[in-house]
Amino acid sequence: MRIALLSYRSLPTCGGQGVYVRQLSRELVGLGHQVTVLSGPPYPVLDEGVTLEKLPSLDLFAGPPPFRWPSPRELRTFPDWVEFGLMRTGQFSEPLAFSLRAYRALRPRGGTPPPFDIVHDNQGLGRGLLRLRRELAPHRIPVVATVHHPITVDRRLHLAATTGLRARFGVRRWYSFLPMQARVARQLDAIVIPSESSRADIIADMGLRSELMRTVPLGTESDVFTPDPSIARVPGRIVVITSADVPLKGLPVLLEALAKIRVEREHAHVVCVGKAREGGSAARQVSELGLGDAVTFRSNLSQADLVDLLRSAEVAVVPSLYEGFSLPAVEEMSCGLPLVATAAGSLPEVVGPDGEAALTVPPGDAGALAAAIMRLLDDPELRARLGAGGRRRVEERFSWRAATRATAEWYADCVAAATGTRPSPAPALDGAGVGAAAAGADERGAASSAGGRC
Repeated sequence: MRIALLSYRSLPTCGGQGVYVRQLSRELVGLGHQVTVLSGPPYPVLDEGVTLEKLPSLDLFAGPPPFRWPSPRELRTFPDWVEFGLMRTGQFSEPLAFSLRAYRALRPRGGTPPPFDIVHDNQGLGRGLLRLRRELAPHRIPVVATVHHPITVDRRLHLAATTGLRARFGVRRWYSFLPMQARVARQLDAIVIPSESSRADIIADMGLRSELMRTVPLGTESDVFTPDPSIARVPGRIVVITSADVPLKGLPVLLEALAKIRVEREHAHVVCVGKAREGGSAARQVSELGLGDAVTFRSNLSQADLVDLLRSAEVAVVPSLYEGFSLPAVEEMSCGLPLVATAAGSLPEVVGPDGEAALTVPPGDAGALAAAIMRLLDDPELRARLGAGGRRRVEERFSWRAATRATAEWYADCVAAATGTRPSPAPALDGAGVGAAAAGADERGAASSAGGRC
């Protein structure tokens, strides 16, 4: 199949969107498909064999400083004015502006459709997709999307963490794109989701029909994220991968828990893979709790550095108040790292029953989180058992190869529904894996390891 994969921003060193786009596109090429990624800035890191078509934006939220004013000569197109105008009224404008640019790039010209069999959007869900779908429908090219989780959950948690009428009005204004995303998602040809927890929340918050959705869990590179007994664990090291100033991710709860732990275990410390905004909520809380010497923020890690960091920790924590899936949890389990995770959103689906790969605690409960972390810090046998259980769980359930095969089967079903003809199945791979299978077809060689986190 010929696949157009859309991503309105694909920063490879922070968050899951860049990871998802890179891994999915690479594995699709390994299965013999042709993939073109259309992305706004920051652009993704992609492997050989994947085509990148850049859709430049004004990138108004990049810093320093953020919320910049563009020069008049930058405002050349209608999407530019949309991006700028909505930003100046306090709204997040990138999803809509990107969808308009994607429409301009993919619309049929002179009755000739773009050279794709399917268009797959990665949770941008801007209105431009609906116009694109209408114009592609006569050519029987379906337009589909991934919805990782409804961003309405982010809005609820952001509002709960915000005080003052003016600040709360600003939060609501920022999330004003959410009704658009729900309307667009309901009118696309199909939706893929990462978990059954996300299915329930998407139905409740976005009004999608269950039969429109296909569940495909995400994966990890289990041959890269591996245990390494030769790397010594740093006593008391707790690692968390999170967006530091996003309430949804629960870092404030972990910092409160760490303050409790440090009363009895002075060597306990947190390495946060994420960037704390100067003067932001995370930086303020670290200072207020007197944790300046116990919390380190690391950003823009390469994949190799991230793996080494995970291998050096005694415990990983996923303190989220909600998760649609949680790629960090899978990566940590793949490294054989024992987890303490909340029972929020899809995390029970990802980490399994309490005591298998993780100790689970209620979301938002700093006392329970502290107690579970201390239990693991004090019990090396329990850490070893949970770490081994997590590695087994990843090997059995979460691989990018399996996730991509399931996604490709979903594509084939969508194309068949649109055209009445099912594409040929992807060839079976031998034990050499995706990279070897692709090398004979396009000589793309080994995958780069330039990706990272926050």
